[in-house]
Amino acid sequence: MPPTWVLLVALGFCCAALVFWLYIALNLVAPVPRPPRRSEKQYATILPDGKRSEAKELPCWIDKWSAEKEVAKQRAGPGRVVLPPQMPIEEAELFMSVVVPAYNEEERLRGMLEEAVDYLLKAYGGAHDSEGEEDNGKKRQKGWEILIVSDGSTDATVDKALEFAREHQLSQHSVPASGPWESGLTHPEHIPHGSIRVIALEENRGKGGAVTHGMRHVRGQYVVFADADGASRFTDLNKLVEACKTIEDKEGRGVAIGSRAHLVGSEAVVKRSKLRNFLMHSFHLLLRLMTPPATAAIKDTQCGFKLFSRPTLPYIVPYMHSEGWIFDVEMLMLAESADIAMIEVAIGWKEVMGSKLNVIWDSMAMAWGLAVLRAAWMLGVYKKD
Repeated sequence: MPPTWVLLVALGFCCAALVFWLYIALNLVAPVPRPPRRSEKQYATILPDGKRSEAKELPCWIDKWSAEKEVAKQRAGPGRVVLPPQMPIEEAELFMSVVVPAYNEEERLRGMLEEAVDYLLKAYGGAHDSEGEEDNGKKRQKGWEILIVSDGSTDATVDKALEFAREHQLSQHSVPASGPWESGLTHPEHIPHGSIRVIALEENRGKGGAVTHGMRHVRGQYVVFADADGASRFTDLNKLVEACKTIEDKEGRGVAIGSRAHLVGSEAVVKRSKLRNFLMHSFHLLLRLMTPPATAAIKDTQCGFKLFSRPTLPYIVPYMHSEGWIFDVEMLMLAESADIAMIEVAIGWKEVMGSKLNVIWDSMAMAWGLAVLRAAWMLGVYKKD
């Protein structure tokens, strides 16, 4: 029998070898997002005369931010890590940016847009209104945009989005329209041109890739991403904004997370299949076990209705890797790692037919993605440099 110290040394070598090969394997399987292509940094909109615009360049805060970061790194010297707020994000041009990832959503997109536009017009005025006017001593919250990111759609998603914009720009939309939550919607105002911008990704990247791409090009003081099916009640957006304001730090950083956790015992959830509920609870257990404390404390990480204050974006968007369903968790982990406060807000939500989520296969993919994501950040495969 070899001496104890020999066994301990051998065990140490085995552990080191295991970590080494795990690190190598993670480098092979961990997702690396592809850079955006030229056409994907452009958008189409509807011009004042009702015609579809030629491809226009998207404003891109992250390009300027990245360039300033490289200059700061050179000044700091080799080996120095430079992070915000050394390179603060450029100022907002309007109050609210809405990012809508859409993959083959020609049937469901219109209803969601009807409700979104109805609320945005009432809450924030015209898309080109500024925040300079004073209202009882405070700056008024004005201006909005909707960025629809077609994620390699093969149907008429892009055409339907632009058709919606054309109808609502050229006339006061007095024909009653319905969304998932409300019927008989009419808009007494024109939508200013350019308020709805459509970005077409050349090939499907996944929901996370589409959301992250849209967030690279937003101009708002607040940014919310919302699912194209309209399952989340859009009128709850103000609840997210007000909640976010209560937790923002001195830099103005904060994240408000739309949550369906209060619906767990509702009839809609109870009527789901036993398999779906089992997978849901299993995934939540994995989240609690595999994510850091603040992220693990979030009861609903997967709701497609999350709001970020603009100063938060440089701490999250440049470091995103996940492009599939698990991207929400990475966003929250990045926010936690930067000591950004997060708050969960109960919102209205309901099932909408036409979901592209495959309960079994996508649940397995999410579990695998979570394991790879957590290991990649812990072992330094992903890093902030």
